[in-house]
Amino acid sequence: MFEGKKNMGATTFLFPTPIVLCGTYGKNGRANLATLAWTGICNSEPPAVQISVRPSRYTHETILDKREFTVCVPSSSQSKIADFCGLVSGRDVDKPASAGLATTKGQFTNAPLVAEFPVCMECRLIASLELGSHDLFVGEVVAAWVDAKYLDEHGNADLRKLSPIAYAPVTGGAEYFAIGESAGKSFSIGAAIKKIDGRTM
Repeated sequence: MFEGKKNMGATTFLFPTPIVLCGTYGKNGRANLATLAWTGICNSEPPAVQISVRPSRYTHETILDKREFTVCVPSSSQSKIADFCGLVSGRDVDKPASAGLATTKGQFTNAPLVAEFPVCMECRLIASLELGSHDLFVGEVVAAWVDAKYLDEHGNADLRKLSPIAYAPVTGGAEYFAIGESAGKSFSIGAAIKKIDGRTM
């Protein structure tokens, strides 16, 4: 018995997850955007991100066809746009046009970049894996574009300015959240425990 804890069953109890928009071109040449939450960094060298997409989704088809895609990070102020792009299918709707977004072809890939989103990464498909409800796609990041207004004085992305969307799918009613304040400097705040414990880690 794990006292004080409730077993939530066999479920993916990781939260929050980042909300991203995956950009692809359909066979008709039209840009499409899919809202995804099962996503993240999966490798450093080469830099790579993973996205998971249901086989029934139009984006699944377009990724396999083009083998290139973009992963764009919206701001929390763009939550309605992100939600909209997950409510309709690119088979039927020109999502960027409906949402008032300007797209342009990537410089390094045949995949759409979105001017309004703070961050867009151009990716080439390097691996895929059938898992069950979703297929996992790994994209090597060949370019990462960040709007200058979201950079700090050192030229790094400023999370407070960017305010990405966090998604909590397991909170009793799936919700979007804005990223809050810093909880401390990484590779730094743990030094206090090291000092107390007296061990070198």
